Amino acid sequence: MTTNRGRKALMLALSAAAVAGVGLVGGGVAPAAAAAGLDWHACDAAVKPLPGQQCATLSVPLDYADPDGEQIGLAVARLPSTRPEARRGTLMVIPGGPGSSGVQRLGQKGAALAKEMNGAYDLVAFDPRGVGGSAKARCGFEEDDRRLVTLRSWPAADGGIGENVARSRRMAEACARNGGAMVRSLTTANQARDLDRLRQALGERKLSAWAVSYGTYVAAVYAQKFPERTDRWVLDSSADPDPKHVAQGWLAGMARGAEDRFPDFAAWAAHPDRAQDGLRLAEHPEDVRPLFLDLAARLDREPKTSATPGVPLNGTVLRQALQQALYSDAAFPAFARLMSQALDPAGVPVLPPELAGPMPDEAATVSVGVICNDVDWPRSVPAYERAVAADRERYPLTAGMPANITPCAFWKGGAVEKPTRITDRGPSNVLMIQNLRDPSTPHSAGLKMREAFGDRARLVSVDKGGHAVYLGNGNACGDRAVTRFLTEGVRPEADVLCR
Repeated sequence: MTTNRGRKALMLALSAAAVAGVGLVGGGVAPAAAAAGLDWHACDAAVKPLPGQQCATLSVPLDYADPDGEQIGLAVARLPSTRPEARRGTLMVIPGGPGSSGVQRLGQKGAALAKEMNGAYDLVAFDPRGVGGSAKARCGFEEDDRRLVTLRSWPAADGGIGENVARSRRMAEACARNGGAMVRSLTTANQARDLDRLRQALGERKLSAWAVSYGTYVAAVYAQKFPERTDRWVLDSSADPDPKHVAQGWLAGMARGAEDRFPDFAAWAAHPDRAQDGLRLAEHPEDVRPLFLDLAARLDREPKTSATPGVPLNGTVLRQALQQALYSDAAFPAFARLMSQALDPAGVPVLPPELAGPMPDEAATVSVGVICNDVDWPRSVPAYERAVAADRERYPLTAGMPANITPCAFWKGGAVEKPTRITDRGPSNVLMIQNLRDPSTPHSAGLKMREAFGDRARLVSVDKGGHAVYLGNGNACGDRAVTRFLTEGVRPEADVLCR
């Protein structure tokens, strides 16, 4: 926990940053300038850079309570504006996760985003601490504990959580034993502070941002900690920022999100057009849900050998594959094919790559470390047992996983600091955009973020399914609202619905 001396040092550091930088309420956006402390160079080929992309390393304190102490490096990338006369500042691309790479996100979306912005911004992103090209954190998890179906803490076929409890305890102990100060530094608050260090290094008085998924929480925390350093702020696919729950609430929301989204897949999988590809699972959409639930239960009893040696297709793997598929319509064919292969007595299921093997220890460490460091989680095992039983009955598609125990229940030291409460105090410069049927950050959870911001925000709801909206789901109305806000500063006067 932060000591009184640490809190005092932190406040002094933040005050110094404000004097050095920014908080200029009416000052506009700084013109392009040489980035102090950043040595821009050609990106390594392994990054798969876009044409014109540059890379650099940003130095930040490991511990902001000791700003002159040990420093760590964060990987940064930018696509400079190709129209200096049109440039108005820097647009930060803030990835999801926790554990996603900002540099990779820039590579994926940079070309389309640059086209939409038409030179209005330098596009900049960084890998959060522990991620990608940035300083690494490692807990030393066992291989089986680094699989997506175990990190997501799916209960046993009968609903029991005994194995989840043992694994969660084992993983928490591994982080306490091996993680050190680096793992304890993995927090949303530190990512927001790192973002402000990057702003200073870029020579900007204010930043604009496009944040997606977990990145919306990072952006919200930044807007709360440094409100006058925000220019045009876009939150794409938000969850409930309630400081009492934070990530525990995000996980819980996935149960509701799957229910909201599944009818889209069911309608797709029952459409006559699927027959020509052999992917039509049922004649009527209402028949797809019982087919899936029956198949998952059958695979619980009798797992099927898959094309990946040593990794059978069981009910848990099928359910997790569904969660992944619900993120995008583009993933529907592969999941329908997986179901067809599982239903065929002679079929050999081909698992999605993310389910075929364990993720790297560094990636698993970040995904666990951030959510456990951000807030204190409940510790009662019987309470988790009751919650899982109730959740399985109410939301059979997710079978109790969103309510289950995680390593956070046994986390040594608890939360690093008090979570940030998002409020309506600050400039009215936030535009939120949210799909109505999002499997990960359901619309109902996005409304909680909207409520927290009050008149600081406007919400564009989009009548589509999937996770992430802008430049992702093909809705021209939603894309136009975000582009116009970022390039012209025009925001809807009230919340709107794009059909």
